[in-house]
Amino acid sequence: MAQNFDMVVIGAGPGGYVAAIRGAQLGLKVACIERENLGGICLNWGCIPTKALLRSAEVYHLMHRAKDFGLKAENISYDLDAVVKRSRGVSKQMEGGIAHLFKKNKVTAIMGEARLAGKGKIIVKTAKGEEELTAKTIVLATGARARELPGLEPDGKTVWSYRHALVPPHMPKRLLVIGSGAIGIEFASFYNTLGAKTTVVEVMDRVLPVEDAEIAAFAKKQFVKQGMTIMEKSTVKKLDRKGAVVTAHIETGGKTETMEFDTVISAVGIVGNTEGLGLEAAGIKVDRTHVITDEFCRTGLEGVYAIGDLAGAPWLAHKASHEGMMVAELAAGGHPHAIKPGSIAGCTYCNPQIASVGLTEAKAKEMGLDIKVGRFPFMGNGKAVALGEAEGMVKTIFDAKTGELLGAHMVGAEVTELIQGYVIGRQLETTEAELIETVFPHPTLSEMMHESVLAAYGRAIHI
Repeated sequence: MAQNFDMVVIGAGPGGYVAAIRGAQLGLKVACIERENLGGICLNWGCIPTKALLRSAEVYHLMHRAKDFGLKAENISYDLDAVVKRSRGVSKQMEGGIAHLFKKNKVTAIMGEARLAGKGKIIVKTAKGEEELTAKTIVLATGARARELPGLEPDGKTVWSYRHALVPPHMPKRLLVIGSGAIGIEFASFYNTLGAKTTVVEVMDRVLPVEDAEIAAFAKKQFVKQGMTIMEKSTVKKLDRKGAVVTAHIETGGKTETMEFDTVISAVGIVGNTEGLGLEAAGIKVDRTHVITDEFCRTGLEGVYAIGDLAGAPWLAHKASHEGMMVAELAAGGHPHAIKPGSIAGCTYCNPQIASVGLTEAKAKEMGLDIKVGRFPFMGNGKAVALGEAEGMVKTIFDAKTGELLGAHMVGAEVTELIQGYVIGRQLETTEAELIETVFPHPTLSEMMHESVLAAYGRAIHI
């Protein structure tokens, strides 16, 4: 006999578990189906454990700078197994937190694999066999996985996916990272800081290709200063694996060179987890592994929504979570606003950190907008200098006619925390006038945000 629910969520990642909890808060009877771990990739194999690793690398880096702060630290070293153990412990703790939240909000958690089986019907395969669920609303939140290119497939020994890189079987000595998006550059930053001789290969004309060009160029200089080798407009054509050595054939400008590494991390994008869900039979359209939806995450099949990475870019956990809340509101009869993609921030936790929201300078010009651009360097900020973090920049872009904040881009210490100020500004449709009149606390890094706005209008004080 089928179990009946108001809403069934397939996938318990940052989109799915938030949708389930919000639905339950709104009085719906909710079930959430997960085949692996509560919290999904983000919590278990992505956002959270990588930040734990990067925090260890940051502390290690600071220990080497002890003399800069009038301190002494000798015989500095690290225990890779202990670093990884801490990272896994953080993820385990957070996973347990979601189980607690499900129990608190009376969400039925079901471990198993699910597929659509007709209007409002789902078949779940669990350890006990198959069972049928029915629901008025079904939310697809199955996420995505790493893209694998022919010849670059991970083997867990010398060629790693992000999962292998989170639980490394050894410390790389000569590391090749293929792809310089957020995942690739974060792993490059972590392993480079711990001493791996790191090379990053990017097929586009610059590292961090989705970021503002000026910000990406600034970050590249810092990466090179830290000892990384950056190869842009380059493609890894082939990997020859022989024992503990991988020979990479890298093409740049029509010429191919070979380089030897002991470890390769492939970070060349993601593909949606669409297999086995019964999407085609249900009439749900898929384009390049991502479910096609409207601005409210509706799939076109009544009562079925798709959220998060499964529904396409931007591939960000916070976007998935907000979509989860939105569809739960819709399922409960509410009338939420559609998400504005241009007001969703992107954050990359390499060293230095990078954060952005809205239009890049190049995109604004491409759209034919008349713009004003302001920049302010970290070295002009007292708090940044006091922290010993004087390398960085805040950049703001305004519509010259209306004063609309079109975009904001940052590189430097803690910018992933600062960016939310500009996100709120865009959500509230703030103009330069409100930002100029806002009093920012001193001494803080946030003062650079104010100065960047002032600089766009020729009013900066400290440069």
